[in-house]
Amino acid sequence: MTSGVKPYKNSEKGKKEQVTQMFDTISKNYDGLNRVISLGIDKSWRKKVVKIAAQTNPKTVLDIATGTGDLAIALIDTGAKEIVGLDISPGMLEIGKEKVEEQKLNKTISMVIGDSENLAYQDNFFDVITVSFGVRNFENLDKGLQEINRVLKPGGKFLVLETSVPTKFPFKQGYHFYSKYILPTIGKVFSKDKVAYNYLSESASVFPYGNEFNNILRKNGFIEVEHRPQTLGVATIYVASK
Repeated sequence: MTSGVKPYKNSEKGKKEQVTQMFDTISKNYDGLNRVISLGIDKSWRKKVVKIAAQTNPKTVLDIATGTGDLAIALIDTGAKEIVGLDISPGMLEIGKEKVEEQKLNKTISMVIGDSENLAYQDNFFDVITVSFGVRNFENLDKGLQEINRVLKPGGKFLVLETSVPTKFPFKQGYHFYSKYILPTIGKVFSKDKVAYNYLSESASVFPYGNEFNNILRKNGFIEVEHRPQTLGVATIYVASK
């Protein structure tokens, strides 16, 4: 399954290359803009992901599409001895490395360049794997999920935090107005990349969510799949096992 939505519609580059370019470009503005766009609620969503992860008492955790490392750093509260924050964007990782160093977490957290569709880890390696606002950026969703399943230990937890679309009136209508008009406008005002937040908005609106994404997880080998809508359905936490 490959997503047809790409950041730069006139570019001949593949989605993976375009996503890397886009996040490199917006990396310095990303954290600040994210807080504005989500009204700061994204922090509470991440705390819930960490709480679920902590229930398994993990020793090894992989945070894919870690970006600037917010979730990887928060996962310290799980008590894990080894946390890997992985991303394809060097620009985002540089910001993340600075945060890790500032908080003196270098001995526990490693920030590494990597591709979700070709993970450089042996089978059954991690106790918990997380992805926060990243699965919709996978070039090939099925391939990425299969790789995640491969490196996750049997009985391990896979946690996904991703945008979704409210289904009830008037929140559904309000979400569409916000994502189509407000979010791209904020991005254009504060970001160097004029199309980045158009892409983030469009990709969020078409990405499968709820039971549809649950079924994709099951198709790629995950079990005990459930989804937990957050804040009127604008985001969803998916919980799955191997």
